Amino acid sequence: MTDSVAVLRQCPIFSGFPDRAIEEAAAHARIRRFNIDELIYEKGSRQSTISVIAQGTVRISSVNAAGREAMLIIFDKGTWFGDTVFSPGTPRVYGATAHTEAVIVEMQGEFFRELMRRYPESYPNVLDLLSRRLWASMSLIEDDALRGVPARVGRRLLFLAQMHSGGHTLSEPVTFRLTREHIANMMGMTRQGVHKVLKAFEAQQMIVLSYGHVTVQDARALEAYLKTLD
Repeated sequence: MTDSVAVLRQCPIFSGFPDRAIEEAAAHARIRRFNIDELIYEKGSRQSTISVIAQGTVRISSVNAAGREAMLIIFDKGTWFGDTVFSPGTPRVYGATAHTEAVIVEMQGEFFRELMRRYPESYPNVLDLLSRRLWASMSLIEDDALRGVPARVGRRLLFLAQMHSGGHTLSEPVTFRLTREHIANMMGMTRQGVHKVLKAFEAQQMIVLSYGHVTVQDARALEAYLKTLD
């Protein structure tokens, strides 16, 4: 059974709210369960919600007119998502899909905005997290514009490893569901080009490749190596 209060309390975007606000939020939230690759919401929809991942992982993506999905990022347990929660009435810029079996705690954007209004002490934390996401997005754009293929792939793997370990670079191995096709799709590269880079990283024992998964074996070693490519 999912404890909504515990899920929200552990999510960074709710850390600026007092306990009474979190309990109120949990009472207004609903729990949703998804199978692997099941759509949570599609690009262009006009719903305004904020969701917190209680179990599993969620991928954020965009789809072109031909139906081709471009995966942008994968969010792990404890992460929040919902790109229109702060801009009601606008269509969603991205879609969200369960990357693995997932459970999310979801609430209406209108209620979340009202909660912020009634508990203004939450604003500094929320604004800080939004700034961090903007910084991360700009860093990825910079990578694509200025860095070579090994640096781009390595930095994206490191970013995902940090996402799956609470935002910190750890010495322990971090495993997540990711195929060569996923990486190529995410970065606008060919599968062959990605495969060559991944095998080079694996030969240096920085990552381990298995069926449908990547393990960042030593994130600190990968981070140190990437600095030599700057």
